[in-house]
Amino acid sequence: MIKNFRDHAANERTFLAWVRTAIAVMAFGFIVERFDLFLEIAAPTLAVRALPWLGQRFGNIVGLVLIVLGTAMVVVAMLRFLRDAKTIESEEMHSQSRSQTDIALAVLLVLLGVALFVYLSHALIASGKG
Repeated sequence: MIKNFRDHAANERTFLAWVRTAIAVMAFGFIVERFDLFLEIAAPTLAVRALPWLGQRFGNIVGLVLIVLGTAMVVVAMLRFLRDAKTIESEEMHSQSRSQTDIALAVLLVLLGVALFVYLSHALIASGKG
């Protein structure tokens, strides 16, 4: 039997959950980054006007930031996994520490979500006027 097996298993499950979330963030970033291709294909059938160059650039930047953020999430998850594995094996008592990196990643995701909302709502309002 592995010493502290339940703690190690919980640590691994947490790591895998972070990795799944990071993959989802990267996939969403890829979709956002390539959404202009969908609009170009769908525009003739939907009678939608072309996306302005600035809008395409904004979508590309946000998509790439999401991909980088997903990659950073994997790195943070790996570092936490290794740190927690070492802590589990340690005989001394440790207090639970808050991770400023986790909070920073969450805040960045919220800011990107708000930016996408503002961009898409502005595009929707602009297309309704035109």
